[in-house]
Amino acid sequence: MQLVLAAVLGVVQGLTEFLPVSSTAHLVLFPWAFGIDDPLLDSLTFDVALHLGTLVALLVYFRSDWLNLVRAFFSSVKNRSISAPDERLVWLIAAATLPAGILGALFEKKVETVLRSPLVIAAALFVVGIIMIIAERQAARLSKARETVDMTLPHALYIGFAQAAALVPGVSRSGATITAGLFAGYNRSAAARFSFLLSTPIIAGAAILKLRHVFSGLPAGEGEIFLVGIGASAVSGYMAIAFLMDYLKRRPLNVFAYYRVLLAAAITGVYFLK
Repeated sequence: MQLVLAAVLGVVQGLTEFLPVSSTAHLVLFPWAFGIDDPLLDSLTFDVALHLGTLVALLVYFRSDWLNLVRAFFSSVKNRSISAPDERLVWLIAAATLPAGILGALFEKKVETVLRSPLVIAAALFVVGIIMIIAERQAARLSKARETVDMTLPHALYIGFAQAAALVPGVSRSGATITAGLFAGYNRSAAARFSFLLSTPIIAGAAILKLRHVFSGLPAGEGEIFLVGIGASAVSGYMAIAFLMDYLKRRPLNVFAYYRVLLAAAITGVYFLK
């Protein structure tokens, strides 16, 4: 039964990590809503393991981008210059990663405990859902939207702080960063691409820092459970990225915003009924 639940939670993580609906919210709420009382599957350690799966999905989907960005990074360091578009982009990603990295290190304990409340999650889902609708209305009024190559340092840092806000369960990393990109005047595809590229270092950093807790000291059989969850997360995450990148070429974020508002209402209702 644990293997089945691990696979289900892996699919939930993979889909909701990249769709702008908050993966952490769904991973916290799933056991709470369905009465699943399993300390292992409901632990932050298992949550981090699932994020390892989504990291694999990011690296596979954006493999060409990251190969170019890694080459650009070493070229920039070697030549001591930032001239080519990929050289600019890799340094902008590095700068935009700092807010979430610093704030995550400072407030990790509070995020792991106090902020994992259903009511906090519901509030975050609702507020960001409304902000997403406002961002789409503003984007619709633009005569010409910016592309990824137009990214500036102030815009990158602005989107980076939006990613830091996603430390609060219910905000959604992709939801916050794509919405910030829209407010900054970028088209949906450009905002989504920068969002996913930006999420890669922070997911990798979190996974590496916690990785020793994932497999070290696990009782016999639990390693298999984690591997099932990671695999399910990787496959479903790749599918979610491919879907969203194609979806945003033609359609707005509104359907995800409405889902967030409805989910927030449902969580609040169930919470008080319980």
